[in-house]
Amino acid sequence: MATDIRRVGFLLLPGTHPGAVMPALSVLLSANRMAEQRRYAPETYTLDEQALQASDGLSLVAAPWQQCAAGLAQLWLVADQLPAADALPQELVAYLQQALAAGVLLGGLEAGVAGLAFAGLLDQHRCSVHWRMLDEFRERFPGVEATTHLFELSDNLGSSSGGQATTDLFLTLLAQEQGQDLAALVAEDLVVERIRDGGERQRMPLRNRLGSSHPKLTQAVILMESNIEEPLTTDEIARHVCVSRRQLERIFKQYLNSVPSQYYLELRLNRARQMLLQTSKSIIQIGLSCGFSSGPHFSSAYRNCFGVTPREDRNQRRAQQAADGVAKDS
Repeated sequence: MATDIRRVGFLLLPGTHPGAVMPALSVLLSANRMAEQRRYAPETYTLDEQALQASDGLSLVAAPWQQCAAGLAQLWLVADQLPAADALPQELVAYLQQALAAGVLLGGLEAGVAGLAFAGLLDQHRCSVHWRMLDEFRERFPGVEATTHLFELSDNLGSSSGGQATTDLFLTLLAQEQGQDLAALVAEDLVVERIRDGGERQRMPLRNRLGSSHPKLTQAVILMESNIEEPLTTDEIARHVCVSRRQLERIFKQYLNSVPSQYYLELRLNRARQMLLQTSKSIIQIGLSCGFSSGPHFSSAYRNCFGVTPREDRNQRRAQQAADGVAKDS
């Protein structure tokens, strides 16, 4: 049976290393291989007619962006450093605006998302930005809601924080466009243990995540993250980091506006929610593995944090996935 081939374009902005596009290309090429027929036709473009040549010798054949003919299903701007304000010619900006209006999925990979922001396509929209360039991005584009999520995908606009998050994004798109079965085969082919949800946060260095360089706070949070199944008491954590309980509580209040016990509880509940939505483990197994002594205790804490019980949350996610599958097939 003939299958429509989806053309996916990648426009690499000046100075971008060719390797930045490889995670996305790996998913698309694997999809063709696993499907045993061509489902995707990747195309690479630059702002000029020069082939992409990195200082380390890696090269990538590319065409000038003006050859982006009609019929593209997706177009991704790619960069590994925030581009200058004048990096995109006005002709390209107009083309991007027209493409979005015509239903082309537009996106930015890592710093490439700034190109969409310069074109005015992200105002009042969410986009994922790599943690190392987050502050500069927010300063440049105050009208854009920049997040530290792995990726964002809505309203025919997409963005990835880069690296492995790009793999997750393209596997998610693959599942939406070609079905969960093919996406699972591609994930196995690429040795991806699980396809992470876009709403998960980047695993940025702890100092950046906490917004603090306080060494005792960093040590305390590392201890919490390392002891999810058998939680430590606040007194035990204080002893491990060599401060008094009162000092530890003062540090958490100053830098995180929370007390250690509440921060620890939310950490465990977020881990539980991730497992609940992405594994087939029973609710009681998940609760025990996240340090809750009983099912009712876990359910009560979960409802207080997220507004729904663990069972309700899982059922809602499954219902949404089923609805998405029906919509795709119709």
